[in-house]
Amino acid sequence: MVKATKISEVRDQVRQWKKEGLTVGLVPTMGFLHEGHMSLVDKAVSMCDRVVASDFVNPTQFGPNEDLETYPRDFERDCRLLEEHGCHMVFHPEVSEMYFDDAATYVEILSDMPKQLCGKTRPIHFRGVCTVVSKLFNIVTPDKAFFGQKDAQQLAIIRRMVRDLSFGIEIVGCPIVREADGLARSSRNTYLNNEERQAALILSKAVFAGQKMAEEGEKDANKIVAAMTEMIESEPLAKIDYVSAVDGVSMMPVDKIEGSVLVAMAVYIGKTRLIDNFIVEG
Repeated sequence: MVKATKISEVRDQVRQWKKEGLTVGLVPTMGFLHEGHMSLVDKAVSMCDRVVASDFVNPTQFGPNEDLETYPRDFERDCRLLEEHGCHMVFHPEVSEMYFDDAATYVEILSDMPKQLCGKTRPIHFRGVCTVVSKLFNIVTPDKAFFGQKDAQQLAIIRRMVRDLSFGIEIVGCPIVREADGLARSSRNTYLNNEERQAALILSKAVFAGQKMAEEGEKDANKIVAAMTEMIESEPLAKIDYVSAVDGVSMMPVDKIEGSVLVAMAVYIGKTRLIDNFIVEG
């Protein structure tokens, strides 16, 4: 596996692969990889001739007082996992390689789409995501890029950005990967102590309960959200950021289960902010 730290190294290698007629897949990550990330790499390997994973904690998507400095990092372990899963290149740049000191250009969706859900309390987050993903698309020029459904709003926003800016890249969404007890895999799970780790199960329990209501025919999105909220509030260590039902494409709030609906949540367990969701087709 090639370990690249410079944009020029990535471009040279990808150019060579494309000369050989090979297809290229990209898996953008912030490192500290887990089985969820590996499921994206596995999907990419199955669909592309060559796979590039980025391993970069992107500072522009962190707001003040968020966990940029403490975000977990273990590049050597990441490399072992990527090699085991057949990744062909990892791109691990310094911040100075990705951003000029006087950088003044950002990519931002100006509709209300990024203002919903996580955007309500993380106002600059999706501007940072769109900017770094755009840069990675320009650096790697992949045929396909792979993102997890756990970050459902991010996935929807990237699809919109790719459409609006004519990137010509196929965006492949991949299912949420869960621990054996149901908790969605996340790099931030490592922040949880034993008591918090047990308390965090309330997220997936609420997701499964909401799914069951929808599967049994409940069409009132507000009733589903209310039941999930009540369940989460029964856990003393849980503090809700949001539980919401939105249109699966536009991310705008909905009252009824019609078409594709995303039911998503962000919940603090202690100081750790976790997200989870499910999609229901009405």
